[in-house]
Amino acid sequence: MENQHPHQHTGHDHAAMQMHEHSRQKQEDVHGGHNEHAGHHTEDFLKRFWLCLIITVPILLLSHMIQQWLGFRLAFSGDEYILLALSSFIYVYGGWPFLVGIVRELKSRNPGMMTLVAVAITTAYVYSVAVVFGLKGMDFFWELATLIDIMLLGHWLEMKSQMAASRALESLVALLPAVVHVEQNGEIKDVPLQELQNNDIIVVKPGEKVPADGLIQEGSSYVNESMLTGESVPVRKEKGAKVIGGAINGDGVLKVEVTGAGNDSYLNKVINMVQSAQGAKSKTQNLAGKVAMWLTIVSISVGVLTFVTWLGRGHELSFALERMVTVMVTSCPHALGVAIPLVVAISTTLSAMHGLLIRNRTAFENARKLTTIIFDKTGTLTKGSHEVQKVIPLNGQFTADDILRYAAAIQQNSEHHIAHGVMRKLKEKNLELWRSTDFNYIQGVGVTGIVNGKHVVAAGPNYFKQENIEMPAIPAEIDQSVDTVNFVLIEKEPAGIITLADSIRETAPQAIADLKAMNIKSFLLTGDNEKVAAAVAKKLNMDGYLANVLPHEKQSKVKEFQDKGEIVAMTGDGVNDAPALAQADVGIAIGSGTDVAAETADIILVNSDPKDVVKMISFGRATYRKMIQNLLWAVGYNVVAIPLAAGVLYPTFMLSPAMGAILMSASTIVVAINAKLLKVK
Repeated sequence: MENQHPHQHTGHDHAAMQMHEHSRQKQEDVHGGHNEHAGHHTEDFLKRFWLCLIITVPILLLSHMIQQWLGFRLAFSGDEYILLALSSFIYVYGGWPFLVGIVRELKSRNPGMMTLVAVAITTAYVYSVAVVFGLKGMDFFWELATLIDIMLLGHWLEMKSQMAASRALESLVALLPAVVHVEQNGEIKDVPLQELQNNDIIVVKPGEKVPADGLIQEGSSYVNESMLTGESVPVRKEKGAKVIGGAINGDGVLKVEVTGAGNDSYLNKVINMVQSAQGAKSKTQNLAGKVAMWLTIVSISVGVLTFVTWLGRGHELSFALERMVTVMVTSCPHALGVAIPLVVAISTTLSAMHGLLIRNRTAFENARKLTTIIFDKTGTLTKGSHEVQKVIPLNGQFTADDILRYAAAIQQNSEHHIAHGVMRKLKEKNLELWRSTDFNYIQGVGVTGIVNGKHVVAAGPNYFKQENIEMPAIPAEIDQSVDTVNFVLIEKEPAGIITLADSIRETAPQAIADLKAMNIKSFLLTGDNEKVAAAVAKKLNMDGYLANVLPHEKQSKVKEFQDKGEIVAMTGDGVNDAPALAQADVGIAIGSGTDVAAETADIILVNSDPKDVVKMISFGRATYRKMIQNLLWAVGYNVVAIPLAAGVLYPTFMLSPAMGAILMSASTIVVAINAKLLKVK
């Protein structure tokens, strides 16, 4: 906490603070994450503002300077003591948040917004009290009152805009219904969401929200997951399909077995990820914090220098003090404090709603610098649903159906795309599924096991490379540029070949073309043979390919590109790509669907859509642009405003403390509005 931005101590950055509050509540109750803490804070500022505004009216009427300007007289014995009493109330009650804030900032050795405001109002107040009790000069009571009013209003507006940014995250929490229909002993009972447990059977009626992750046991329906995955079209779901908590059911009734209730749910993981990303500091954000601290130091220094200069030039003490107070108020680093945290809060939540989950903010910001993207082929650029094309016996001992049965017997224990394809073919041919034992998965190579007392291997060409044995010739009828070849060896003898084909995703060609337009090179990385890799890379017009790569070699391939000075993103399915994802400058896990725990990825793309890689990069660039625009505006405003406040244009133009406060609040609101204009294209 010590080195955070001043605003996070002052209770300002509610986008961040309220997330942590919200997270605590949510652990107890997934549904109840409302913003009472931030809301209470915001209302407190508004209440102080209205009360101070009412008391400002008599202060203005009793101020001699205002009376002179407006040409009326309202003087009576002891009027200055009434003015002092009213102003003291405004100083203590209206100025309280700033006076508490300066103590916090100085304790954390991080002077900022609150320090400047507190020093300015205290200087004005103490000087005015001294005038009442005999010091020669004019009091500052009306300036003090209007200044505090404007600071409270500016504060309230800023906090309101920050709450709006973080409310988007609340809308994710609000995706879950409060009551759930649970089936118990053949009866349907309504229970509160908190009581829902894994393995419960729930009923989701048409138009209702799905309360938790689960598997459909009965029924079919079109389910809208757009708020969770960014997939705009409702998806048809039937028995055996997964549903995500928070999705909206279409026109069918679904009976669902709960697999992820409460903290285990996809939505909960998304919310936690968004919170930690919003709380994490990137380099740009740390820069804003440093700039704000230096600006505070500069403001106080310039304020003191202004005071000494005007006093030295023979001006009255009240004039020199007024200039000093104006400098401090005008130069408050308010806009700087909001500039970055607000963009962070908005961008992280927006991206989560479009299926882009950010785990590492710095990596997300670095996405704008990428020069090369390496795509893992299967499941990323291709659909990953390998369908069996041919089953070819290699010796006369086994028939095609035997080879399929042996392969399926060991593949039934695997989750690989090839295994799914083999199992589908067995089912399609209505063949018996044999039992197998001693299953073993060799990463990036294949699977082995014992079937009918025989040792069976189902593996790709890498198996022969690894075992250092000669690979049998592949028959000419197999088109190696399209088909993936899987060998079946029985008792170490090649018995047959199963070929499978994977189709390219419809959006892949456009994604590669868009990356080219952004001057980003794309390379294909695959464990498949040279011909398949070359064919896919050529079809997609990629810059190159890396074939026959074993999983443990992927990391070194990424490093080779980095050693050439490239800034590399690795895009994979997060399973055997973990080391490569960790090695890359930006690790992108794609197609993890509801399994958000792709631990080594910096960014997770919920939909298996290569175009989301492009979307993520352009959104990263847009987010960075917004941060820089806000930083430039916040700093640029001060470059112009501080000299004006110090009185460089005197006597032609004079900036009053209240006018300085209005300008400062306006600059903060400009920054907040600019952040809100951020969109995912």
